[in-house]
Amino acid sequence: MSDSSGPLTKAQTPDGQWLRCDGCGEILYRKTLESNFFVCTRCGHHFRIPPDRYIAILLDDGRLDELDPELASADPLRFPKYSDKLKSAREATGKTDGFSYGRATIGGTPVVFGIMDFRFIGGSMGSVVGDKVARAARLAREERRPLVLISTSGGARMYEGIYSLMQMAKTSAELGLLRQARVPFISVPVDPCTAGVMASYASLGDVIISEPGALLGFAGARVIEGTIGEKLPEGFQRAEFMLKHGQVDKVVPRRDLKEVLARLLALLWPGEENDGPRPA
Repeated sequence: MSDSSGPLTKAQTPDGQWLRCDGCGEILYRKTLESNFFVCTRCGHHFRIPPDRYIAILLDDGRLDELDPELASADPLRFPKYSDKLKSAREATGKTDGFSYGRATIGGTPVVFGIMDFRFIGGSMGSVVGDKVARAARLAREERRPLVLISTSGGARMYEGIYSLMQMAKTSAELGLLRQARVPFISVPVDPCTAGVMASYASLGDVIISEPGALLGFAGARVIEGTIGEKLPEGFQRAEFMLKHGQVDKVVPRRDLKEVLARLLALLWPGEENDGPRPA
């Protein structure tokens, strides 16, 4: 019998079977994490998970009828090594870009569902990501389905310059039309969601939900401290801090996220035949 009191050796940790928690440093068995929604059983730290995990957790039957999966970013500025980064990201994720959307149901309610992939160049929002977010909002408006977006991003994709920055206005404008049509938008920014994405569509939900400990904000804490010359408060830019200061409506553990979304959807969108409540 091996001695389990010391540090795990490489022989005891086959690739992918054990993961170290970034919250408490505990070594955790992958299958245990999987059964607990990739949340640390010791400290409650929520591991970052890829889109397919969220789709399995949140959508009825784990099914997303994806639209426009072939859309791919070009290299309009011929930015050095950007083409190489795109190629690497596509090989690593099996996706053409960092956002997927389509039709789905959550708790029996038909929705338009979209999700970002942080593995794709840090979830950055380039021209294709912005266009697909806008298309998702447009589809929700045309088909009168609530829009649910899971966002995780480092911000605008600098390799595309102004083409990337203009997506902030484009996505916001489409969501403005969605609000005028009185179709609900539930925004779920998860760790991390920052900069141009958090400063645009991710902050425009009729209801904004996040997960415990998620990093949410615009500029980084070190940049802010260096600019204002002051120490930031404990927990600054974490979901709980944002909840306390009115930037987030609810912080929900991952295991409860589908139930909360289903209840919200049933409340906000009881059906076209009913005169139920709608976002103002």
